[in-house]
Amino acid sequence: MRDPYAVLGVKRDAGQEEIRAAWRVLAKSVHPDQNQDDPFATVRFTEAGRAYDLLRDPERRSRYDRAHRDAEVRREMELRRMEQMRRQQTARKAQPEPAAAATESAEDMVSRIFGVDARQQPSGKAANPSPSAQPAAPAPRQAAAKTQPEPAADEPEAKPVAPRRTVAAADIFTGIIRRIRGSRAAIEKAPDLACDVTVTVSDLLKQARMPLEVNGETLRVHLAPGTTEGTAVRLREQGHRINDLKRGDAVVTVRLAPGPFRVDGFDLRTALPVTIEDAVLGCETSIEGPDGETLTVTVPAWTSSDQVIRLEGLGLFDAEGGRGHILVETRLQLWDKPDAKMIDLMRSLREGLYL
Repeated sequence: MRDPYAVLGVKRDAGQEEIRAAWRVLAKSVHPDQNQDDPFATVRFTEAGRAYDLLRDPERRSRYDRAHRDAEVRREMELRRMEQMRRQQTARKAQPEPAAAATESAEDMVSRIFGVDARQQPSGKAANPSPSAQPAAPAPRQAAAKTQPEPAADEPEAKPVAPRRTVAAADIFTGIIRRIRGSRAAIEKAPDLACDVTVTVSDLLKQARMPLEVNGETLRVHLAPGTTEGTAVRLREQGHRINDLKRGDAVVTVRLAPGPFRVDGFDLRTALPVTIEDAVLGCETSIEGPDGETLTVTVPAWTSSDQVIRLEGLGLFDAEGGRGHILVETRLQLWDKPDAKMIDLMRSLREGLYL
């Protein structure tokens, strides 16, 4: 959901009267009856209703404001951390690269990161054996070594330059895993892959199998009974691949696409605009259901705005085989043009004059 303040066009310190007035103006301008040629009018009207529902409730508004401030602080800290990392990377690039890096392998690089010499033997042998343990070299060999001429002091010693080898990221990651496995408990499984899939209410009701493209592969996410907004579906062995490790899982979070219905657990909420005449006298109207079917809604007489009309057993399926409900929230709307008789009636009621 977008920022409700931005949706209604009000400041963050706006009072309830200002928020209510902004909602009335916006709802009238984006009402589907006034924008029949716009296919997204219903989406905008629903979005405006959700924003008003949040901001008119002091407790929900306070929680949203706190979460927004915390998100801004985290975003600022993340930007600072990224800036610091960028500066460190720029400083490292400016420094001359050591010659040893030209022939550095993945294991050498991991050992340097962990502060351990990669040339140490992992079999438990002493890295620096004592002089007494070293076998003595044969005497003729020692004599031959002494007779070899030493290089001149002014003659530079020739150092072989090995060609640079690019180390693959997968090799580095595998080396890190091996290093961890050597020092800690063995890791048998690669990390899980976290991703999202966007669905509609109709997809949830049909319990569809949604395709999801991940790393060049097409995964199928089954929207089983009990799946709703925010549900995490785990796909076994569909995640990351790493050498010598069992393939990780794919953890797919279900996200609901914007539409006339919003999910509240297993219930579906939608807004129904009613005129003053229908609110006072009552009426029978209809709405379009999640699958495009026509649903009859009976508005009782003397219905106020934001009153909830429940349509039993037409919501989402839960894991136990039951279903939620469709909750129709009434929204009181004025006519497009001022009505003189209605104005006179309201004035007479307010001022105590009866015609």
